[in-house]
Amino acid sequence: MATPHHTRARLREAAAVLAGALVAAVATAPLGLAGGLLAGWAALALVDVVWVLSVIWRMDAEQTRAHALIEDPGRPVARIVAVLGSVASLGAVAVVLLQTRDADELTAFVLAGVAVVAVASSWALIQVDYLLRYARLYYTPPEGGIDFNQSEAPVYTDFAYFSLGLGMTYQVADTNVTRGEVRRVVIAQTLLAYLFGAVILATVINLVTSLG
Repeated sequence: MATPHHTRARLREAAAVLAGALVAAVATAPLGLAGGLLAGWAALALVDVVWVLSVIWRMDAEQTRAHALIEDPGRPVARIVAVLGSVASLGAVAVVLLQTRDADELTAFVLAGVAVVAVASSWALIQVDYLLRYARLYYTPPEGGIDFNQSEAPVYTDFAYFSLGLGMTYQVADTNVTRGEVRRVVIAQTLLAYLFGAVILATVINLVTSLG
């Protein structure tokens, strides 16, 4: 039987897919297939990220614990889709960047903007997925695995701090990882974050060169 949490999760997924499909349908004609699909993916990722953060951002420790422990049957599948879709979007970015060289000035700027937003939104989608994953790992008995150096139980913003720190600096800041399972997840996130960081830098450099 579906719980309210599962129903909201399905609603979020449906809204994200619908937004992505609509944007892709509208953008494909002026931007081409690669540009349209990339714009659609960016819309899907942004809707999902904003929706999740709007739900979890103000949760206290008890709400965070309860929410983190709710089993969402579709989450593992959503995680795989997020990673595969994000990596695939990098290929679409390469195609779009090639298109900017032959497009008129306005279209080239729009394509460039779509490329940057798509890579950034894919990066954000992965960081949000990992913060949810860290919260679940932490609150799954026996609780722990990350030492936040504080007496109070961690909330979602603490896990966001941990996840975003890894996503931007590729290292743990002022927290300590105390469990092997968490370390393995940290390694996976760091590798993905490094990949996206390199692509974002390369994309910006390419755009400056092409449009300058």
